[in-house]
Amino acid sequence: MSRIGKLPIDIPQGVTVTVNPDNTVIVKGPKGELSQNVGTDITVNVGENQVTLERHTEDKSHKAQHGLYRALVHNMVVGVSEGYTIKQELVGVGYRANAEGQVLELGLGYSHGIFLVLPKEVKVSVLAEKRSNPIITLESCDKQLIGQVAAKIRSFRKPEPYKGKGIKFVGEVLRRKAGKSAKV
Repeated sequence: MSRIGKLPIDIPQGVTVTVNPDNTVIVKGPKGELSQNVGTDITVNVGENQVTLERHTEDKSHKAQHGLYRALVHNMVVGVSEGYTIKQELVGVGYRANAEGQVLELGLGYSHGIFLVLPKEVKVSVLAEKRSNPIITLESCDKQLIGQVAAKIRSFRKPEPYKGKGIKFVGEVLRRKAGKSAKV
């Protein structure tokens, strides 16, 4: 049996999990509401304080779906109870960020500013202090969505290996290169 798929999902206080007849799992909690359509080969059982997922055959695709849907439902339960946070740091001279509502404005050394309209499920804030790199903080209950938004922001200026300039995740360790060496 799948090591991930067979693990039960604990339901925290204040979170409700319901399964519709069309195999759609709906998770409601203090941070929001999420839904995920689960394949017909996987059965979702909701107990008093736990959710378990079962598959009916040992087919390779069913094993893969078993672990996948268990992980997706677990991410939904954690998201609506605790939420997810991603912090990104802008490393570079003159790099700046500004957030107004759902619009994130980035100045990354191009001849023009970049304006990114974020989904309403994602909250953004920017911490820009003097003599430190600006830090963009993203918060959401949807792990897939917040990861996609963070990847989009990072794609505007990926960190380069020589000076480390670009948009990186806070705490990320970059592989650095030495660059040119002078002739002696």
